[in-house]
Amino acid sequence: MSSILTNSSATVALQTLKSINNDLNKVQSEISTGMSVSSAKDNASVFAISKVMEADVAGFEAVSESLSLGQSTVAVAASAAEEIGELLNEVKTKIVSANEDNVDRNKLNSEVQSLVEQITGIVDSAQFNGLNILDGSKDGNSGFSVLSSLNRSADGSVSSGTISFDPSLTNLSTKSGTDLSAGTNPATTLTVPATYATADVGLDQSTIATITGANGFGLSQASGASAQMVIGDFELLTSTGTLGGGAALAAGDVNLSAATANGGLVAGDKVSLTLGNTSATYTIGVGDRTEDIASGLRAALIEAGVDQDQFTLDTNDSTGSLTIDNNSEQTVNGYYQITRASGGLAGLDTMDVSTASGASSALSQIETYIQTAVDAQAQLGTTEKRLEIQSSFMSKLVDSFNSGIGSLVDADMEEASARLKALQTQQQLGVQALSIANQAPETLMSLFR
Repeated sequence: MSSILTNSSATVALQTLKSINNDLNKVQSEISTGMSVSSAKDNASVFAISKVMEADVAGFEAVSESLSLGQSTVAVAASAAEEIGELLNEVKTKIVSANEDNVDRNKLNSEVQSLVEQITGIVDSAQFNGLNILDGSKDGNSGFSVLSSLNRSADGSVSSGTISFDPSLTNLSTKSGTDLSAGTNPATTLTVPATYATADVGLDQSTIATITGANGFGLSQASGASAQMVIGDFELLTSTGTLGGGAALAAGDVNLSAATANGGLVAGDKVSLTLGNTSATYTIGVGDRTEDIASGLRAALIEAGVDQDQFTLDTNDSTGSLTIDNNSEQTVNGYYQITRASGGLAGLDTMDVSTASGASSALSQIETYIQTAVDAQAQLGTTEKRLEIQSSFMSKLVDSFNSGIGSLVDADMEEASARLKALQTQQQLGVQALSIANQAPETLMSLFR
């Protein structure tokens, strides 16, 4: 039946033409963007997967930058360690010469001291972007680590991987370590407010705590006691002995400079705190302030496994204090100790070859120092190689991910070109078919003539 109100043929032709035009627009979009999936509406699942992979690639690129920074840091230290090894060999030749009878040992001793000063200078200057892994300012508790990977698990969670080592293995400092405080674990515990003498560093006089040794304290549950280690009582000094920050010493506070030549606390010094059966140590870093030490001790205690249900650990940035509250049902003893940093080449500057006995003693010592430098070079070389391998792998991994993303969302341009040509032909035929269908009602007019 023919009708002038309903043209079924034209309707079919129109819908066909619309479908062709939609397909044509999609192909033209693929050609212009180069992507077969450019938005979530194209393919939601593939789009989501590609975006996650793109985020991973961005993370890998950040890891590559971290690896480059780590490589540079280790390379500087490795070069310095190699130079130190050569200087130690030169020191050895002077010491061997000093073991001869017919030599001027005083002159040889001056040469040895000069070489040692050069070694100390190299250690102090072997830093990259402020980080030195030869001078002992970073120790086992802080460690040296470089972000090396991002690992995504099946459940979508992401974790990071690192390449790290204990910087004490590469500590070539010539500083000698000494105890700055006599930490003593108290044998008994009082439950009344203590009388605080000058030697009782670390306990605030306003808190109820007990002291039975120079640096011992007890926390009694019965008295509801807490101990406050006021790190601000310690004056922080730089390695040169100049004021480096921290609270000014008040009357009655202990000035550690009285016990050491350098005075105060310096980078590399260790502050140890024992709480019951748990011990933790924080190594002071370059630029640390009182609040950094308090926070570092708190983090070290937690990492050491202190039961946070039994003890509350709070820090105060304004006072630089660490407050420890005992929530257990028993009295807990504790003590702290401060130790001057000791380098792997400690004592090198005290060698004296001006006498026959001194030259003989130095000959046995220098071999230990040389082996320490060799061990440091080996550690740095191993780490440098690992960083190099990981950096190369990350570069290849980024390329593989980009290739995988491309296979998911990139358009096949050869296929798109062929489809474009076919759709253009279909479009032309569709227009002609619609034109013919639209002309059908006009034939009805001939029946009424």
